[in-house]
Amino acid sequence: MGKYSLNDILESVEEDDLPPTDYSLELVALWYTKKGNWDKAHDIISDIASQMGSWIHAHLHVIEGDLGNAAYWYNRAGREPISPEELTDEWILLVESNL
Repeated sequence: MGKYSLNDILESVEEDDLPPTDYSLELVALWYTKKGNWDKAHDIISDIASQMGSWIHAHLHVIEGDLGNAAYWYNRAGREPISPEELTDEWILLVESNL
C-alpha cells in the first residue's frame, strides 16, 4: 500500500479544496468524484486509456445515470456492471485498488 489510506482520502475530501498534488490522476479523479464534481472527474478520467481508467469512467456514468454508457466502459475495463446502489462500495474498491 502507498503512503495514503482510504481515510486520508476521505479526510482530504472533507477538509481540502483541492486534492494533494502527489495523488495519481486516478486518485485525483476519484477525489473529485467523492467531492461531487462529476465534470472535473470525467475530464480527468477521459484522458486515461487503461483498464483502471475505463473502470472509473464506468463508475462515473453510473453516477450520471447513463447505465448504457456505463456498460460500455465496464466492458472495456473487463468488469461486470454494477447497480447504482453499489456505488459507495465500488468507490471504496476503486480507491483501495489505486493506493
